[in-house]
This record gives sequence, structure tokens and C-alpha cells, in this order.
Amino acid sequence: MTTIPGRLRTPLAFLPFLAAVAVVALVGGLAAADARSVYSGLDRPSFAPPAWLFGPVWTVLYLGIAVSGWLYWKSGGERRALTWYAVQLVLNAAWTPLFFAAGAYVLALVDIVLLDIAIVVTALYFRRSSRLSAVLLLPYLAWTLYATALTAAIVALN
Repeated sequence: MTTIPGRLRTPLAFLPFLAAVAVVALVGGLAAADARSVYSGLDRPSFAPPAWLFGPVWTVLYLGIAVSGWLYWKSGGERRALTWYAVQLVLNAAWTPLFFAAGAYVLALVDIVLLDIAIVVTALYFRRSSRLSAVLLLPYLAWTLYATALTAAIVALN
């Protein structure tokens, strides 16, 4: 196991994790400027949530993602796990521009399936050093699996 030596174990060390998640949220927010009209113009399955629900849900999930990464980092975990953490953030950031800005629904579906896998791998790595950091990813995984089903249904219906 390769660990990251010499890390500060202060609450201030949380800020880079919060900043990374904030960048993902910002990318999503900018790409989703017209999301409500795009979303309302799509044929959606019966299980589709109202558009207003996405913002509050993602706000809570992003906070959990940041705390999860920070707790894992504090636990002295492996670089490989933090690489997977970064991969899932990149895949998360890519979905909204693909889906809403580009209208590339099939590519967005591929992206979110890869995101599901990356979250599972990240959680499995995190579990080795910090069970809590892994558990904090479970609501994110659940919502992303739901979003995967929603994306697949939108691909099929449109």
C-alpha cells in the first residue's frame, strides 16, 4: 500500500476537498444554465423527479463527497483510492455538459455508467482505511444509480 506521507490533520485540510467538489458543482451549474427548459422539453419516464429537486439533492451529496474524501485522506489511505476519487469527480463534472449543454444523451449515459463504477471502486478502496468515508459515498451512489436509470429512460424515450 502506498500512503501519502506528511499530511496535515487539521480541519483546514478539508478546504481542498470542498474546493474540488465546488469546481464540479460550478461546471455543472454553468453547463445547466438552461437545464429546466431542456429537462421539461424531454420525454421523461414516470419516475422522473421534478426539476427543482436536483439542486437541493446535489448540494447535500456534494458536501458528503467532500467530507468523504477528506476523512479518507486523514486516515492515511492509498494514493490509488484518491486517484479513483478524482476520476469520479471528473466523470461527475462531465455528465451535465454532455447531457444538457451538448444534448449528447447516449454519451451522458456512458459517462454515468462509468461514474457508477468509479464510485463503487472509490467506496471499496475507502472502506479499507475509513468505513465512514465509504458510507458517506452510499447516498451519492444511490442517487447516481437512480440518475443512471433516468438517463437510460430518457435515451430510450427521446
